[in-house]
Amino acid sequence: MNAIRKALLAIGLPAVLFAAWWLASAGSTSFYFPPLSAIIAEFGETWTAERWRDDVLPSVARLGAGYALSCIAGIALGVLIGRTRWLFRLTEPVLEFARAVPPPVLVPVIMLFAGIGDGMKVAVIVSGSVWPILLNTVAGVRSVEPVQLDTAAAYRLGRTRTLLEVVLPSASPRIVTGMRQALAIGVILMVISEMFAAQSGLGFAIVQFQRSYAIPAMWSGILLLGCLGAALAALFNVFDRAVLHWYHHQRAEEA
Repeated sequence: MNAIRKALLAIGLPAVLFAAWWLASAGSTSFYFPPLSAIIAEFGETWTAERWRDDVLPSVARLGAGYALSCIAGIALGVLIGRTRWLFRLTEPVLEFARAVPPPVLVPVIMLFAGIGDGMKVAVIVSGSVWPILLNTVAGVRSVEPVQLDTAAAYRLGRTRTLLEVVLPSASPRIVTGMRQALAIGVILMVISEMFAAQSGLGFAIVQFQRSYAIPAMWSGILLLGCLGAALAALFNVFDRAVLHWYHHQRAEEA
């Protein structure tokens, strides 16, 4: 019964908003804001198996590659910086400066070095997604309780076991938070990167629809992008619950 209640709460607001959009747009005669019924009808005609293969799957592949590289680089560098006091003091101003630079403005610069292929699009995703993971990892590693580190030293666990059995578990809630933020940023940058000198992808398709005044098709692409983001968020929630089950259980008991 509790699971059914949670499911109803999860789909309740989207269902209400969808119904409101349907009713509000039912009599629309605007060229730029067609009825939702027309957008849904166009959805089935536009997003065929061929277009999924040519546009949707390449976008997901680029996002997956960029996100994976961001996680690897962000966690590895974050642990190194967080565990090395002098390196943290040395890099902190640079990290704050780099984080403040909006990733979209780097697209022309990245294009100069990486060209206009898939490598450029993956690099754009990494340029923005790596920072939440890196900074949250640094903060998580540095927030480990000194008592835990002293206990590990007393038991002579060594650096590797201390890292794997004490530091990373303690920092994992912050790391996963950074990964969640990075996923949302990655989706945004995936679309932006595909709007520049691209031949495929969701961003490319949406821009092409807009330029050819295929407005219902353009809205169907935006709708598909929203559904993709929601699906990725749901998958990440499953990952979150699996990795941090002990953390969520602990918080539930404290509440």
